[in-house]
Amino acid sequence: MELEIFTTGGTIDKVYFDAKSTFEVGEPQILEVLREANLSLDYQVTPLLRKDSLDLTDEDRALLRQAILNSSASRIVITHGTDTMTETARALADIPGKTIVLTGAMQPARFRFTDAVFNIASAMMAAQTLPEGVYIAMNGKAFDPAKTRKNVELNRFEEI
Repeated sequence: MELEIFTTGGTIDKVYFDAKSTFEVGEPQILEVLREANLSLDYQVTPLLRKDSLDLTDEDRALLRQAILNSSASRIVITHGTDTMTETARALADIPGKTIVLTGAMQPARFRFTDAVFNIASAMMAAQTLPEGVYIAMNGKAFDPAKTRKNVELNRFEEI
């Protein structure tokens, strides 16, 4: 396997169940996005969590860390909610021998107008081309998590 994708939930996986409910984290949407992309690389999707990133705990991050350590892939993509993406990325920073790229979306992947498809594609490319380390792929850039924040007002990631 060339690349492994771990899903943790977040906006990218949010769905609207009916007119009386709110958006909730549902099935991983990356499977459908990748199916439509006609990829020619070897990858595996491993659903790990189904949580809004504000609900992720240190135990969840430890579970993700262990899954990455146990993976035979040296190239890893993680779909993640944007609110605590930098926190999770920083918690994974010292994993040796792997290129790890976290990505997410400001709008659910099921929306007609979403940044999910572009961010997933960016993360897949970044994981294949960047040197070992941990990165965030959002808004057309690969960021160093130690120098990155989510700008809630502008609805984008930026260097700090």
